[in-house]
Amino acid sequence: MNPTDAIETYAREQQMRAWEIIRETRLMEIWQSIGAEVRLVGSLRCGLLARHRDIDLHIYSAPLHPDDSFAAMARLAVHPAIERIECRNLLATDEACIEWHAFYRDRDSGMWQIDMIHIRRGSRYDGHFERVADRIAAALTPETRRTILQLKFETPDDEKIAGIEYYRAVLEGGVRTYDEFLGWRRRHPLTGIDEWMPDEPLQR
Repeated sequence: MNPTDAIETYAREQQMRAWEIIRETRLMEIWQSIGAEVRLVGSLRCGLLARHRDIDLHIYSAPLHPDDSFAAMARLAVHPAIERIECRNLLATDEACIEWHAFYRDRDSGMWQIDMIHIRRGSRYDGHFERVADRIAAALTPETRRTILQLKFETPDDEKIAGIEYYRAVLEGGVRTYDEFLGWRRRHPLTGIDEWMPDEPLQR
């Protein structure tokens, strides 16, 4: 098996495992039990989950009651594979959310991070990152998809890089190698929420 095939195979396996964890922990059902709507975002929605084991969900409620959010997380916390949960209350900011991070110890001892952003419906970022993910998925070609996966695999384990940096560098910046990617990052430092997304595909 050549290196490209190995990367593609590993990425597919990681994505399959992510969905198994979603089903096993009953993430969707837990949030739906408080009347919230759950949407997948991030690398799993784009089909670009690779080495970094993360699952990203945006959860919408109107109104958003913090006690409901905590009740949902209490149900998740009893799962034996959940080792740690972190919380940030950002309801008073433009993000209008409660930000949850749960850490799931997998059967091979690897750690998955489950990011659950509980958002007030109708606020600034309602639906934004779903559109970003769908635009990225629509813009991918076999070549750019392989390039993004390759860049993710070449990134050192201790280097923290947001997925949007890879996607924008490749799709907008034409980056094709890791050295080019490092140069692109130096010229385009990520200082906050990046709201970039590819242009909407032309309708035929």
